[in-house]
Amino acid sequence: MIAHAAHSLAAEAITSAGTGQLVLAAVLGIAAVILLIAWAKWHPFLALVVGAAVLGIVAGVAPADTVTSFTKGVGSTAGSVGLLIALGSMIGALLAESGGADGIVATIVRKFSGSALPWAMAGVAALIGLPLFFEVGVVLLVPIVLLVAQRTDVPLLKIGIPALAGLSVLHGLVPPHPGPLVAIANLNADLGLTLAFGLICAIPTVLIAGPVFGNFIAKRVPVAVPGRALVGAGAPAGDRVGSGPARERRGSGPAGDRPASGPAGGQDFVDRDDLANAGTGEPDEPVDRGLPAGRRNPGFWPAVLTVLLPIVLMLLRAIAELTLDKGNGVRSALEVLGDPVVALLLGVLLAMWTLGKRAGFDRSQTSSVLGGALPPIAGILLIVAAGGGFKQVLVDAGVGNVVADAAKDANISALVLGFLAAVGIRVATGSATVATITAAGIVAPLAATLDKPEVSLLALAIGAGSLFFSHVNDAGFWLVKEYFGMTVGQTIKTWSVMETIISVVGFGCVMILSIFV
Repeated sequence: MIAHAAHSLAAEAITSAGTGQLVLAAVLGIAAVILLIAWAKWHPFLALVVGAAVLGIVAGVAPADTVTSFTKGVGSTAGSVGLLIALGSMIGALLAESGGADGIVATIVRKFSGSALPWAMAGVAALIGLPLFFEVGVVLLVPIVLLVAQRTDVPLLKIGIPALAGLSVLHGLVPPHPGPLVAIANLNADLGLTLAFGLICAIPTVLIAGPVFGNFIAKRVPVAVPGRALVGAGAPAGDRVGSGPARERRGSGPAGDRPASGPAGGQDFVDRDDLANAGTGEPDEPVDRGLPAGRRNPGFWPAVLTVLLPIVLMLLRAIAELTLDKGNGVRSALEVLGDPVVALLLGVLLAMWTLGKRAGFDRSQTSSVLGGALPPIAGILLIVAAGGGFKQVLVDAGVGNVVADAAKDANISALVLGFLAAVGIRVATGSATVATITAAGIVAPLAATLDKPEVSLLALAIGAGSLFFSHVNDAGFWLVKEYFGMTVGQTIKTWSVMETIISVVGFGCVMILSIFV
């Protein structure tokens, strides 16, 4: 069934254009998006809409079909990634406004400082990335990254790149993420071997693409912490005063100065003296921030456990799907509770008590923080959704099939073929999942001729290829760009290059393992 799904894209193509026309359409569509954003200074949302129109026109797609395809992609992306961003932002807002984030940040900086901090961030991201979808990990980790960058001398990219690398590597190489699982099922690979090989490859890949590359690129692409950091998104727009960069003095939040009352205004943030002297207390004791009367710090462990709840629920779901039979009552319950949307919703409900109530917020103040988390992410949601629409037009026009057909006819090693097929489809469509499914379908007949370890390595080669060079047709590209406040050029130099390093290093590790197995 999976193999059938991989090849069904061709039957669903909405144009009869030839190979050359489809390649030209993809090139011109992507070029239009880049030029409109970088040269004409258009908003990315509008640029993506026009880019999809250019792609459809050049590919010979009927205007009505282009509109239908684009809106379908927008709806599916907003309905999945959009919900995760919104719920994750609510947890992040309560985490920031209650003071819970301060406790986490102070503990991280107390235990790891200077050159050790990026390595610690990469390890934490990789650990929690095991059960997480990439988007969920981003919305949960980015608030911590931004807060740490605001309160230390460590450049944003030096800790942000390791965090993103940890999440991305696990997403592409290690089950139970959907991409690796699809490849395993389609190739009939052994799950245990694939998991073991995936973890072996993940370690050097995370280290090279994370702390090593992060330290290199942070010196060459300076990126300031966004003035209106999303970690402070809990404040209603009217409660914010000033629009300058975040300051490090008490009473200055991620968005500038705040009034001294209300859930958004009373947040006190750690200054550098607090962080420098943090080592004098116990690791789980929050730094004394002199909170206003009636305001209580929720504590380090309640904040950590609140963030971990969605992660634990999704991990339990993955374990249940791997170990329990379908129809089992426990598995059925965990499949519901561990669904990303449900897990994050439960995380929000728990945060309302462990962070909001424990911090001294009344019900109206907690509601204000939650409501204030949504307006700042409206632009991100539209951009990510439009990226999904652009990708859908690429897929429906049949661009991915052009790459798939060319790779299928190539007479090369199965590992190289799987990697290159995934690379081509990834670059053309922007979707790691589509790249994984299609590439696995292409090389499935070859898998029958390989032994068990080689089949597992083939699944990993495809996973590595599916991460190659994320650019403007990938919703993740826009998610990272907007969260970190970077330009398109900066995002290509940092995020896109990081993804390419992950892909190449991961595939290199697969090829090395193939020598010994």
